[in-house]
Amino acid sequence: MTGGGLGGRNQEFALALVEALPALGCPAAVASVGTDGCDGPTDAAGAVVNSDTRRRALARQLDPHAFLHDNDAYHFFEALADLIKTGPTRTNVGDIQIALIAPGTGPVHL
Repeated sequence: MTGGGLGGRNQEFALALVEALPALGCPAAVASVGTDGCDGPTDAAGAVVNSDTRRRALARQLDPHAFLHDNDAYHFFEALADLIKTGPTRTNVGDIQIALIAPGTGPVHL
């Protein structure tokens, strides 16, 4: 991490997909969460991103690249209400990423 922002690896992963999902040309969504209910030093388990996240962010003058460069995924997704907050789960199996991509769209390369 080189930036001064806030977030964890699941939020950072989701933020890295903000540009990639609309480029697929079909509806898609990805959730990335830590099973223990917290991601890095935050109160969020992770975040959700979809094909429309980039458009919504730009409409609010949020530059995904700037937030990614500053490792500030938490504040990016907080502004969009796309953080996943479960509270502590008292388990730590690992991280889970779930991707939903519209059927019949051909091969997907993220």
